[in-house]
Amino acid sequence: MINLLRPYKNYLIAMKKILLMAVLMIVFLACGTHNQNKTYETNKDLDDMVENKTFEIKSSWASPQVTQAMQQLGNAGLFPQGSTAGNIDISNHTNYLIMEQDTVKAVLPFYGERQFGSGYNNNEGIQFRGIPNDLHIEKGKKDEYAIRFKIKDKNSNSEQYQVYITLYPNLTSSITINSTQRYTIQYRGSVNQVKYDFIE
Repeated sequence: MINLLRPYKNYLIAMKKILLMAVLMIVFLACGTHNQNKTYETNKDLDDMVENKTFEIKSSWASPQVTQAMQQLGNAGLFPQGSTAGNIDISNHTNYLIMEQDTVKAVLPFYGERQFGSGYNNNEGIQFRGIPNDLHIEKGKKDEYAIRFKIKDKNSNSEQYQVYITLYPNLTSSITINSTQRYTIQYRGSVNQVKYDFIE
């Protein structure tokens, strides 16, 4: 009797394994389809924002050029908790870069050194507003967008910025700003639809 039941038990065990494998494959396929649909929706959102030239970037991290002065400030503990001289948490600072059609507006905190005038300065942020010069928008092979333009400082006609923006399909962003008077700084954050009226 035992010998007769043993093949049946082995058959049941094998069937359970096959059933389990089938369930796992269905779950993985369902997850993959869901992620593909989500990626498509996110890409479409980004495509629409860039095509309409209407989006807002909120940055969470600033990465200034690490100089000896910046390193000394970091060692003195003058940056927000969890920050270093080359990676500063700005999530609690008011900051944005907004593009609405032909106009760009930005308020970004600046950490770093000036090439002219005084040294380290985090009180004077980067501010600009107006119609940018030499605006170029290109879509890359991985569906990211590269945007670059030149624009003058809002408070100084003698300072000009070369701005490089990369917008990724997962709605993260990178901004690099070269200045005629300051060291280069980069910002990392996210891109979304404009949340408030642009016109002041």
